[in-house]
Amino acid sequence: MTDFLSTHWLDIVTTILGLIYLVLEYRASIALWVVGIVMPAMDIYLYWRHGLYGDAGMAVYYTLAAIYGYAVWKFGAKWKAMIKRKGSDKKEGASAVSSSSEELPIMFFPRRLILRTLGFFVLAWAATYYVLVAYTNSTVPLLDAFTNALSFVGLWALARKYVEQWLFWIAVDVVCCYLYVVKGIPFKAGLYGLYVVIAVMGYWKWKGLAKKAQV
Repeated sequence: MTDFLSTHWLDIVTTILGLIYLVLEYRASIALWVVGIVMPAMDIYLYWRHGLYGDAGMAVYYTLAAIYGYAVWKFGAKWKAMIKRKGSDKKEGASAVSSSSEELPIMFFPRRLILRTLGFFVLAWAATYYVLVAYTNSTVPLLDAFTNALSFVGLWALARKYVEQWLFWIAVDVVCCYLYVVKGIPFKAGLYGLYVVIAVMGYWKWKGLAKKAQV
């Protein structure tokens, strides 16, 4: 038992944090970004030790992006209000300030961004694959690069509070679950299997919230 814990303690701790993150994300709680800073910082070492170099690199990105995500969720509406306030009269400015404390609302993915997002994903996948093949001894470069590239898109969509971010994560989680089983990270594999189920539930919940916000 002691040997098992000494081998998998980091896997266990980050899995617990992942469960907390998942609950917070499902509830659309801004606290998810706090966990989102701590968990990937620990994952960097975990993934690197198991030869998942792409995931280790993504964990660095997750840590930094979580700071961005927190700022957007907390101050996004305020920033928009400030921009709209420019050029308006004093009365309109006061009205904008009164609404500036609101957090960014959940919304649907703009159709105008689909092609640009797809293009970015393909380029990121190709670039990450090249790096993994050329500079690491990764045994799963294609799938590792896929999850990395789509995670870039997913985390950006989450920071913008787009409903469809859940669809990106469903694809990422399915592939990651397989990779972690293959690489001998059992608790993470189980966590990502659960992520798939919760992501489906989260999609429908956020979709309902977005529709309410449009009324």
